[in-house]
Amino acid sequence: MTIAVAVSGGMDSLLALALLKEQGEELVAVHGHFLPPSPSWGRVADGLAAACETLGVPFHALDLHEAFDDRVIKPFVAEYRAGLTPNPCAMCNPRMKFGVLFDAARNLGAERLATGHYVSMEDREQGRMLVRGQDASKDQSYFLSLVPAEKLRLADFPLARTFKRDVPAILAEHGLTPPLPSESQEICFVPDDDYQRFLTARCDMPGPGPAALPDGRIIGEHQGLWRHTQGQRRGLGIPWSEPLYVLAKDVTSNTLVVGPKEHLAANGCVAGQVNLMCAAEDWPGDVWVQTRYRQKAKPARAWLSGGKLYFDFLEPHTRPTPGQVAAVYDEAGTVLGGGVIEEAL
Repeated sequence: MTIAVAVSGGMDSLLALALLKEQGEELVAVHGHFLPPSPSWGRVADGLAAACETLGVPFHALDLHEAFDDRVIKPFVAEYRAGLTPNPCAMCNPRMKFGVLFDAARNLGAERLATGHYVSMEDREQGRMLVRGQDASKDQSYFLSLVPAEKLRLADFPLARTFKRDVPAILAEHGLTPPLPSESQEICFVPDDDYQRFLTARCDMPGPGPAALPDGRIIGEHQGLWRHTQGQRRGLGIPWSEPLYVLAKDVTSNTLVVGPKEHLAANGCVAGQVNLMCAAEDWPGDVWVQTRYRQKAKPARAWLSGGKLYFDFLEPHTRPTPGQVAAVYDEAGTVLGGGVIEEAL
């Protein structure tokens, strides 16, 4: 069985390749160029080709930038225009890495796909399931919660028991140097992480409108709903007797709803674009839901109705952000499913 290893040019995916080679697996390395042609294309591809030659693994560089633009960047822009705060990394995994790239790897004869994600696949009562990686500081199961279970069951994650701090030393022991040794920026296609400049360069974004309290009183003006996200405090530019936070965005009236901190908590949320790793009726009575990457999962009750996931939070929870992902776990860190947050309750 041939395993395709998705190599980005960074440390983690290169180590995944080296570890699988040590295990004697039949491998092919695939690198997807997700961004438009640039001088860095050649540098990354040449560096990966050299590393693969050292390991004795065939290497293929694939131009996938048009598919990436259609499946990740254009939806990212459209969702911002619609008042959402999308999570492009979580969308890239099902649409590109385990979508277009996996399909291309299959055309090269591969039957499985390995990546450098810090997660594992383990046997549970419900079957082969996605589980948090051992390095809690780097666990990336949140970003994989929208990948269909049937794709994940064809995946290998060699870094499941690896700690990020150990990666440079292990690579050095193998005589490998990644062409991209530094950590990638937050959003790979947004230069300097300046998403506002990126969005305005791509299209005309919606303009100013009223800023109002929950009771409807207008107390100021915003410069575009897309410039704000739920829970934001700084940069509102609205003088008030106490600190204000973004509570919601009413796209229909182009109104930014703001209020004091006591209005910030939510009792629950609704998520669409649901991806179930196992049947919802097999979930425990209480689950753990994570609504942001840098957030601890919190207990909730969850149920599926009309193709949407509903969550009732069991302890205080900051207001979830529409467009972000709600990843669902059991107490042991097994991923039960995920969805895209549509509204806070």
